[in-house]
Amino acid sequence: MGLMSDGLVIIPTQLFLFAFGWIYSMRKFFRDYEIHYLSVQLIFATVFTLSCTLLELIIFEVLGILELQSRYFFWHLHLYIMMFLLIVLVPLCLCYFICLNAQLKFCNVSCLKIGSLSLWALFLYGFWKLGDPFPIISADYGIISIEQGVSRIGIIGVTVMAILSGFGAVNYPYTSMAIFMRYVSDADIKLAERRLMQSIDSTLIKKKRILLAMQETRPAFPASSDRGRFWGLFGNRQASDPVVPTENIAVIRREIAATEELNRQLFLEVVDLHSVKERIEYSKTFQGKYFNCLGYLFSIYCMWKIFICTINILFNRVGKVDPITRGFDIFVHYLGFNVDVRFWSQQISFFVVGILVVTSIRGLLLTLTKIFYAISSSKSSDIIMLIISEIIGMYFVSMVLLMRMNVPEQYRMIITEVLGNLQFNFYHRWFDVIFLVSALSTIGLLYAVRQNAPEKEKSES
Repeated sequence: MGLMSDGLVIIPTQLFLFAFGWIYSMRKFFRDYEIHYLSVQLIFATVFTLSCTLLELIIFEVLGILELQSRYFFWHLHLYIMMFLLIVLVPLCLCYFICLNAQLKFCNVSCLKIGSLSLWALFLYGFWKLGDPFPIISADYGIISIEQGVSRIGIIGVTVMAILSGFGAVNYPYTSMAIFMRYVSDADIKLAERRLMQSIDSTLIKKKRILLAMQETRPAFPASSDRGRFWGLFGNRQASDPVVPTENIAVIRREIAATEELNRQLFLEVVDLHSVKERIEYSKTFQGKYFNCLGYLFSIYCMWKIFICTINILFNRVGKVDPITRGFDIFVHYLGFNVDVRFWSQQISFFVVGILVVTSIRGLLLTLTKIFYAISSSKSSDIIMLIISEIIGMYFVSMVLLMRMNVPEQYRMIITEVLGNLQFNFYHRWFDVIFLVSALSTIGLLYAVRQNAPEKEKSES
């Protein structure tokens, strides 16, 4: 009865998460593209549901919801299903669609299956060899075990998480703070639009010259016919226009290609100036000022995180105590407050974990949606969707590894036992290294773009 009653708690939330994933993929990812295969959407909704359920089980650990044996069962069940999806089903489908969109689509079905299985076997070999350079797991575990899969998925997921976190920690303050916005006036926009119109007019004049030259080289009609006399009127009228020699037509075509490329660049510049102008107007609103303050807070967090990651890397330091317990130690021992540590530790842990879960899901979906719009097409939408499903699954499995340190020790026992004897300290150090590289690279890239922007404007003017 305990397992069945606890299942009635898990299943409704999974149905809600599955429906949310299905609707989100319909309205966001496949809004502008046709769904070629419903199986792709089904895989995405399933991976999203299981990923969120893993985070839900962490909240259940903090709140003590479900019986102990039920939590063990659901942890093992969801992890095994997730391993099957991320190692077998999603990569196999991805290999199949890659072969289907490649030259193998002209082959028969057997050739397509052989190509898909060959690519999948190559993926399995690379996935297995991925764990060799890293001290992530003991050699006592067998090939088919949760530890073997989670340890290797954790490397990829932690890397993706650290790259996105490092980029977001630097890029968000840069895009939201008014101090980094360049000033754009209406005169600047009108000047850029005037240059665009002049370039378009120049392109049209050159195309007209080519048409006149091609018409001049056509054979004339006989002068005795009425048709020749009729067209001769236009011929006399066109004789006054400057005629381009035939040998210069190729040169003008090359000039037109260059000016059309310039037109595209000028058009993008006009769009960029309008977007900057809109950001300036938005920054003057109440919501814009609110996000500006958040940008300052994130900039402080970014500097603190870079400093802490540097200290952790240099001194090989890994936190042993979660931030909540450390904060209560400061309140109780150093400030002399008398509080119920166990009660408030549970409440604040639930609050902090809930915030981390919601913000991580929202941030990841927004980031992957932007990536999907940037690189997808009508032919590659299914492949990109499967890659996003793989990234989401690996991201949230890795998040379980890292969130284990953010809950008090009495709530992380089941997580530790289910995941096995993994080298959890390695994943935290690996996150610090990749986060530091990503944040510093983003700072350098944004600095280079900002320094080169005035030179570009000066050269174009």
